[in-house]
Amino acid sequence: MNSLLIFADVSSKLDPTDYVGFTFFVGSMAMMAASAFFFLSLSQFDTKWRTSILVSGLITFIAAVHYFYMRDYWFSNLESPTFFRYVDWLLTVPLMCVEFYLILKVAGAKKSLMWKLIFASVVMLVTGYFGEAVFMSQAALWGGISGLAYFYIVYEIWLGGAKKLAIAEGGDVLKSHKILCWFVLVGWAIYPLGYMLGTDGWYTSIIGTGSVDVVYNIADAINKIGFGLVIYALAVKKQAVHS
Repeated sequence: MNSLLIFADVSSKLDPTDYVGFTFFVGSMAMMAASAFFFLSLSQFDTKWRTSILVSGLITFIAAVHYFYMRDYWFSNLESPTFFRYVDWLLTVPLMCVEFYLILKVAGAKKSLMWKLIFASVVMLVTGYFGEAVFMSQAALWGGISGLAYFYIVYEIWLGGAKKLAIAEGGDVLKSHKILCWFVLVGWAIYPLGYMLGTDGWYTSIIGTGSVDVVYNIADAINKIGFGLVIYALAVKKQAVHS
C-alpha cells in the first residue's frame, strides 16, 4: 500500500512535458529491473562467474537507488542533482573497472591492473565534480584533468596490459573485452559531452549549452545495463562450455 502511495505521489508530480523528469523516472525503473534480472540469475552460474554477475547487479542496483533520489530531487527543485549523480558514479564506475579485471582473471590478470583502473576512474570523477560543482570558473581546467584520466583508462584497455591479456586468452573473452572497450570509448564519451554542455569554457562557443541530465540519464542506462548484459552473455557462454 505504501509503495502504491509513493508511486501515485511521484506520478502526480511528473509533468508529461518534463522530458528530463521522464528520463529520471524511466532510468530508475530500468536500473531496478536490470538489478532484479542479474540477482535472480546468480544461481545458474558457478562461483567463477557468479562474482561478475553479482557486480553487474550491484552496479545497476546502486544506480537505481541513486536515481530514485535524483528523480525526487529533480521533481522538488527542477535542478540538476549533481552531488547525488557524482556519488553514484564514484561507486559504480570503479565497479565497472573491476569487471575488466574479473573477466581477465582467466588470462592471468593481476590485482594491480584493477587498482590502476580504479584509481584512474576516481581521479576522473573527483576532478569532474570539482569542475562541475566546486570550482566552476575553472571548469575547463578540471575537465581537462578528468579527460586525461579517462584517456588513460581508454589506453589501458585498448592498447595496454588489459588488451594484451584479452588477446592472449582469445575467444569469447576477447570478444567481450572488445565490446566493453567500445562501451568505454563511445558510451563513456557521452559524459564529457554532458560536462561541456553544463559548464562554461573554451568549448561553449562551439557546442553551446543544453540539458545535461537528459544526456547523462540516457548514457547511464545504456552503459550500466549494457555493461552488465555483456558480462552476462559471456558468463552464459562459458557456463555452457563447462556444463
